[in-house]
Amino acid sequence: MKNKITEIFKIQYPIIQAGMIWTSGWRLASASANAGCLGLIGAGSMHPDVLREHIRKCKKATNNPFGVNVPLLYPEIEKIMNIISEEGVKIVFTSAGNPKIWTGWLKERGIKVVHVTASAKFAQKSEDAGCDAVVAEGFEAGGHNGREETTTMVLIPMVREKIKIPLIAAGGIATGRQMLAAMVLGADGVQIGSRFAASEESSIHENYKKKITELNEGDTQLSLKRLVPVRLVKNKFFNLVQEAEDKGASTDELKNILGKARAKKGMFEGDLEEGELEIGQVSAMLKEIKSVKKIVVDIIAEYEIAKNELCNK
Repeated sequence: MKNKITEIFKIQYPIIQAGMIWTSGWRLASASANAGCLGLIGAGSMHPDVLREHIRKCKKATNNPFGVNVPLLYPEIEKIMNIISEEGVKIVFTSAGNPKIWTGWLKERGIKVVHVTASAKFAQKSEDAGCDAVVAEGFEAGGHNGREETTTMVLIPMVREKIKIPLIAAGGIATGRQMLAAMVLGADGVQIGSRFAASEESSIHENYKKKITELNEGDTQLSLKRLVPVRLVKNKFFNLVQEAEDKGASTDELKNILGKARAKKGMFEGDLEEGELEIGQVSAMLKEIKSVKKIVVDIIAEYEIAKNELCNK
């Protein structure tokens, strides 16, 4: 498959493996790269020295392109960016912040920059900031989400009308049919998170992987809206937050409930009740843990079948 996304990143398929906290380490990123996608290391849950280690291990595990996802609100952002430059990473996906701050600095060093956004307005600002592409992430997505709660099917055509640079769709995409639908709506490629979270190579705890395969429709919901909206699996922690929000808890009270390392406790350490479990709505469709290679083979095969069916209607 050749298009704008495969040409920009020098990859086989226009599929980006999302850089998810506690999930996207060097094993997942390198396996995705070796399968023909763009693998991303998720820097959001890594100290600078840990990120450097993951980048170096990823280089040894693949000869194909890979990148790093960096939340711009990261407290040690300067150290992270310097490590990315020093280690020769050529692709950076930024999120959770203003793309103007770092895009120019990264591009001066020959690094391609993609910004993740949840609105057409900020997609346009990303283009104005000099980004090479934009990820438009719909309300269905896992992890931190847009306050506008715009679904992927609505968001993608709206963003397509506003920008000329390549567009990557995210949120609620785990199959070839969903990939085709996103591209019909105007996307040039897709970013996939939840399906790769439930892979053999992801770094989340085995307890959580098993839990993902047991989720059904309605088992996730957007929470912590008064802080930073995040889609969570409904569990004891989720219920605690929900009760507090229903009672009109202040942001300080919600921060106190959230505490520290809640996401690590859930996703990385496998505490399925007290931990913060981030995942997308599409998790209800994921009933099997597969290797990254098998996931990609299945997505592409289904994409081709769906495309042929559409052409023959």
